[in-house]
Amino acid sequence: MKESTRAALGIVVAFALLIGAALWLGRDSGDSGRTVLRMRIWDQSFEAAYRASLDEFQRANPDIDVRITLVPWASYARKLRLDVAGGIADDLFWTSLYEDYADSGHLTDIGAALGGDAMRAWDPAAVTQFTRDGKLWAVPQFVDGGTAVYYNRELLERAGVAPETLSAARWSGDATDTFRPILQRLGGVASWPYNAANDFQSLLLPYLGSAGGQFQRDGRFDFANAQGRTAFGYLVRLISDGLSPSAADTGGSSDFAKNAFLQGRMALFQSGTFNLATVQQSAGFRWGVAMIPAGPAGRVSAGNAIGLAGNTAARHPEAVRRVLAWLGSAAGNRYLAADGNTIPAVVSEQQVYRDYWARRGVDVSPFFDVLRGGQIAAGGGAGFQAAIRAILPVFDEMFLGRVPVDEALDRAQAVGDEIIDRR
Repeated sequence: MKESTRAALGIVVAFALLIGAALWLGRDSGDSGRTVLRMRIWDQSFEAAYRASLDEFQRANPDIDVRITLVPWASYARKLRLDVAGGIADDLFWTSLYEDYADSGHLTDIGAALGGDAMRAWDPAAVTQFTRDGKLWAVPQFVDGGTAVYYNRELLERAGVAPETLSAARWSGDATDTFRPILQRLGGVASWPYNAANDFQSLLLPYLGSAGGQFQRDGRFDFANAQGRTAFGYLVRLISDGLSPSAADTGGSSDFAKNAFLQGRMALFQSGTFNLATVQQSAGFRWGVAMIPAGPAGRVSAGNAIGLAGNTAARHPEAVRRVLAWLGSAAGNRYLAADGNTIPAVVSEQQVYRDYWARRGVDVSPFFDVLRGGQIAAGGGAGFQAAIRAILPVFDEMFLGRVPVDEALDRAQAVGDEIIDRR
């Protein structure tokens, strides 16, 4: 290469780097001189509600411009880890598993930022979820409620199964089991009666909890025991007996089952409120919501909340504080319930969600009532995210039938505990 060419290329590269640096340094100020904040979420269906809320905020705070960044769920956790480590994460971001970020000093202390009284407005379970070492690390945004069973009313009628019978069903794996016979009847009218799968929140946790088990105990995993074998063995047998889709189809996602239900090919779809709006918009048949089947320990569901965290690397912490205060207020939070998309974390606004669905003839009480019977914690703590990434592939092999249930649970618990112990 000629020296003149090298010199020219060097000038181009240097110029490009200078432009990139200028863009990065100027990313927190808009054309009007306002402070620009970026807020990262993973679900596009929330974008309109957040935009409406933030528009109201910006009318009262014209010096701040909040822009929403959408990172799809499939890559959200990995990208967030990399961006936080690299110091380029958004000023605010959604989080559920937050502990590693809190322990490493990357999250704003919400109590210090907003005052201790702020949390009184929020769902107590959500506050508990985001509290660690006596401090709150995210502003709760919405809660999922509990898990329920969406049912195709037309398929139930063809099989001669009343919704009341479904709501009273019990699973056990022995002669007292009334849920499996229902699925067998539905197998005569549907491609798949049910959606047993490696679905952590909607299936694994409720079955484990209703078997009398826990996912974690005292910071270590606790599912490789009699309760775990009962719960996961039941789900795996439903798949192997053709009462649910193959694990090769469902994988670690609920999308296959959700689509099968919406297409009228699946009779029962066990899931949460996060799919309610999609079912209402896309199901071309009469449908309803029933309680999940009770297990040996009754009905137990997982509760979950999504919080908005403040990034301690943000260049404008006071602006971040003001946005967190607004989105944690009744006025700012109620937008998330206006279209029935989710249950707001501000307790006073949760009736907005119930009223929305009541006007559309949908009884959402099963999602709330199930939590009265008992809740199972999803787990957490330092290293939990890495441990789950190692555990779920072992569960995949179990649901595919490649590894026996007992062996898979022992292996998964061992690999999870090993990661926890290294932290």
